[in-house]
Amino acid sequence: MNIINTRKRIEEDLDVLKSMVYKMSGMAGESLDKAVWALSHRDEAAARAVIEEGDVIDDLEDKIDTGCMEFAARYQPLGEDLRVVVSLMHIAVDLERIGDYGENIAKTALTLSKVEPLKPLIDIPRMVSEITAMLRLCMSAIDSRNTADALKVFPMDDDVDDLDKQIMRELLLMMMEKPDRIERSFSLMNVSRTLERAGDHATNVAERIVYMYSGRSVKASEYRRKRNS
Repeated sequence: MNIINTRKRIEEDLDVLKSMVYKMSGMAGESLDKAVWALSHRDEAAARAVIEEGDVIDDLEDKIDTGCMEFAARYQPLGEDLRVVVSLMHIAVDLERIGDYGENIAKTALTLSKVEPLKPLIDIPRMVSEITAMLRLCMSAIDSRNTADALKVFPMDDDVDDLDKQIMRELLLMMMEKPDRIERSFSLMNVSRTLERAGDHATNVAERIVYMYSGRSVKASEYRRKRNS
């Protein structure tokens, strides 16, 4: 009976840690989404709100880190339990970085809100949609313990990279046509590259999920589109 009760407490404590990770993932995705919305609509108030919410994401990472350390000290886990708690700590770090990227984009939105926009944003919001979909799939994979869902995240990052390259080409052409667009173009290039890095962090999360439940260490590159040599 004691073993059964201990197992129940372990599962309950892991569920609490997972719930915090789900919340953090949602907040990190919203940070990107709201920051790009502020950029698209030149909304200074919305951009400042994203920056202010960054501390909440940081605090949540600290709580997850502390909770995982306390879990390890309390139960001295082995096997899958150990993989899960260590992976959740790493996942929280990746999610915190994504949240930071939202803040960075929001700061760019504040700067660009004071100048005439180059063009309506189309591909940058599409990048955000793809990244938030990747994060939702990751959280679903944790909840369902389904490594197959985590593997689906990897090729999605190809779409993010394709959009990044498309944005870079378009902005380079715009700079070549009119040099007075250079500063604004570089700002948008930085936004695109920031989102590309956010996609990489989402794939890191997916890699961790596969390890959590299968014990296998996988690389996203093994499941992504083959590059021409």
